[in-house]
Amino acid sequence: MAIHVSAKRSFAPVVKSNMATPPTSPEPVLPVGKTELVAMLVAMTAIVALSVDLMLPALGEIASDLGAAQANDRQYIVTLYLAGFGVSQLIYGPLSDRFGRKIVSLWALGFFVAFTLACALTQNFSLFLMLRFAQGAAAAASRVMAVAILRDLMAGRRMAEIMSIIMAAFMAVPVIAPAIGQLILAFAPWQVLFLVLMAAGLGLMAWLYFRLPETLHPEYRIHLTVKETLHAFADVLQHRVMLGYTLAGAAFFSGLYGFLGSSQQIFAGHFGLGAEQLPLAFAAAATGMGLASYANSRIVMRLGQRRVSHGALLAFGAISLLHMMVLLAGVDNLIVFLLLLTAAMSFIGLLFGNFSALAMEPVGHIAGTASTVYGFLTAVIGSLGGMLIGQLYDGTALPLIAGQTCVAAIGLIIVFVTERGHMFREGADD
Repeated sequence: MAIHVSAKRSFAPVVKSNMATPPTSPEPVLPVGKTELVAMLVAMTAIVALSVDLMLPALGEIASDLGAAQANDRQYIVTLYLAGFGVSQLIYGPLSDRFGRKIVSLWALGFFVAFTLACALTQNFSLFLMLRFAQGAAAAASRVMAVAILRDLMAGRRMAEIMSIIMAAFMAVPVIAPAIGQLILAFAPWQVLFLVLMAAGLGLMAWLYFRLPETLHPEYRIHLTVKETLHAFADVLQHRVMLGYTLAGAAFFSGLYGFLGSSQQIFAGHFGLGAEQLPLAFAAAATGMGLASYANSRIVMRLGQRRVSHGALLAFGAISLLHMMVLLAGVDNLIVFLLLLTAAMSFIGLLFGNFSALAMEPVGHIAGTASTVYGFLTAVIGSLGGMLIGQLYDGTALPLIAGQTCVAAIGLIIVFVTERGHMFREGADD
């Protein structure tokens, strides 16, 4: 399939520069309406999470039907998908910087649909897990391309605004997807969950094919050679702001993944919540992050990425430190835990969109490779850090909260060094 890029496209490219779009600049000319563009990017990002959260209620049934040897083997249905999602991101950026965002997205979605169908048809648990890894690897392209497409079209505060809206919608997936999955399971076998995912993938393919023109600027195309690819990766990593905010984002993903990994044990094992109450506890934290992400889209244009994200960084650290001191003082009940946890996690909603926009700011000329580096490092470091925090679980909530306090301290140090000690400074990147 060949995608023709016309020099007469109706939208203006973002000029290669370390300078962001200033707050007073006019709205960028987009290839589709702003609402449709946001919805499209939300769908590309949400399909990644949907592939995990939709089937959470069916993990036990899937493992049992396919003959898993151990009860804990069901965890691999999630972890192998995330492993495929993390490692495969390295390839999509260079491919898209050579061939374009649209063609890479369409091919990857085609593989996603094929692997999803295969998951529904297989009768062997080991083969199923291999297919889940492949499914995650294919889904990763949508996440990488969504960020690259957005950076192709805008920068600075405007990018942070749209990223915040995308994150707000993304945070809604863990709230509603398990309930949808449970509703489907009430009337159909678990295989139907994969058919729903397959339909979502086909729908997204059609939407991109008919509505999204290529957004990669012709002058930014690279040659897909080992030398050019390594040069692109080196170009990305030489930017202090890019590397700093990527590592800071990875630290906070560690805190988020640590929460996801140990939350079921904390809520069910430590606080004794039943199966009916667990989704409400999960929803509290996810809703807080989602609302904060949406709020960020409203305030970032006025205050700038640095003021908002640096303030949120300090607030998250302060609340996490307070929560740790409360637990050490022996105050350990569900209401206090949920209130403080939700407050802290809400500030994460003010971090991710701004950190992503700041990291991508100086590398718009190789946005695909930059998005790959950002996605790979945040996914891999976040997963390893989250695994470490989760493995420290000792029957109490203290390891999680202490881990999040450490994450905040690490993130603060990284941002302080990245900004050369000038916190809250409104610089050229805004």
